[in-house]
Amino acid sequence: MSIKSFAAKLFAQKIYTKTQLWVNRPVEIQNEVLQKLIKEAQHTKFGIDHHFNQIKTSVDFANNVPIRDYEELKPYIDQVVKGEENILWKGKPLYFAKTSGTTSGAKYIPLTKESMPYHIEAARNAILHYIHETGKADFVDGKMIFLQGSPILEEKNGIKLGRLSGIAAHFVPKYLQKNRMPSWETNCIEDWETKVNAIVEETFDQNMTVISGIPSWVQMYFEKLHQKGGKPIGEIFKNFNLFIYGGVNYEPYRAKFENLIGRKVDSIELFPASEGFFAYQDSQKEKGMLLLLNSGIFYEFVKSDEFYFENPRRFTIGEVEMGVNYVLIISTNAGLWGYNIGDTVQFTSLKPYRIIVSGRIKHYISAFGEHVIGKEVESALQEAIIGTTIRINEFTVAPQINSTEGLPYHEWFIEFENEPENFDTFSEALDNAMRKQNMYYDDLIVGSVLRKVVITKVVKNGFQDYMKSIGKLGGQNKIPRLSNDRKIVDLLSKQ
Repeated sequence: MSIKSFAAKLFAQKIYTKTQLWVNRPVEIQNEVLQKLIKEAQHTKFGIDHHFNQIKTSVDFANNVPIRDYEELKPYIDQVVKGEENILWKGKPLYFAKTSGTTSGAKYIPLTKESMPYHIEAARNAILHYIHETGKADFVDGKMIFLQGSPILEEKNGIKLGRLSGIAAHFVPKYLQKNRMPSWETNCIEDWETKVNAIVEETFDQNMTVISGIPSWVQMYFEKLHQKGGKPIGEIFKNFNLFIYGGVNYEPYRAKFENLIGRKVDSIELFPASEGFFAYQDSQKEKGMLLLLNSGIFYEFVKSDEFYFENPRRFTIGEVEMGVNYVLIISTNAGLWGYNIGDTVQFTSLKPYRIIVSGRIKHYISAFGEHVIGKEVESALQEAIIGTTIRINEFTVAPQINSTEGLPYHEWFIEFENEPENFDTFSEALDNAMRKQNMYYDDLIVGSVLRKVVITKVVKNGFQDYMKSIGKLGGQNKIPRLSNDRKIVDLLSKQ
């Protein structure tokens, strides 16, 4: 055992012990977090507008602060983006994490000096919990790769902005700098395919022990490694035994990964977002990820089947139940208040509190981390048919992960009233419109992770027949504009 791996085990024990201090006091800790957030922000514009000086309990908070999504919080965020101070949080944010928007282009999520450290600590602590539980620490002597966005940042009104992963690259601890790959220069390459090729060249002959990234991106990296080496990844990297991922469900990729690697490897799931780092897998034996209750975030939970009620009940951590689908509502030390991030979660354990991400409150596609929502596909289709004679009766979109020919893709099932004169031209227009709607989808196309949209014609009255077959024809029942699986389209394909 090296000195470094021995030190890692000691550090892991220390962090595990520290974690148990808040794990064993969940309700009390969350109350303390809320009180601190309210105190720190009571003199901000948002705090004054919502009478923070009168809030004493979580019930007071729920009564004073309505649930909002980005669009509803945007009037405040716009003031922050303009460079104004003390709007959502004291002073100005350190950064904006730029993400794909829904109805008004890019979103600017604030990151503050109080919130940013938790993003870094959570990722570190996930690895340390793995070391503590398994006793495996030899990997710290090898090379670790984190597939992420470019660390080159822009600036807007004196505040730096970029992708969260690119911002996080500036905070990699010094003790990891020598082990971390790819090089800074390679990490700055914007074109994803060029970047992956450069990463392959840099890492091919290295002692890679840890690989981290969104599964769809890592799969592309593995495939290029296999093309270069002509053998399984597990033979190229003989000491590679830990895969760290987040952003999308790993299960659809697991079989493909194990085939590419040539053996099974341990994995750690993370639940990070620009809005906060919410949970990480703290055990290889237990299902779910440990919800981080002491990280500057106050959590509320609304049952998903009650979310669209006029005043749905907001549950706090001591009131949740296992197996219920909850919409996750957060208030943070970055100045997001009663904020709906759109994710739904279920608890797999209440001692400690562990969760799985069960989906989105709205229909979506995120098989590759793109987070495409209904409005985006509707807007893209509308743009693609403007100025044409094309008429659409109905449509739905689903991912095709297991493509038999070429790259995976988004498949559009469309019932036409008037068909395009040229399907290739229409497909191109539709794909270009989608790329404008969603920056992550554009990244996947540019990076050759996805190929352009594929259009499948649905027979006349095909959607009606489908709805009838499931007993939902008529009334208020609607075809979902998009799904993250192929349950609907597989039935449509059989018509």
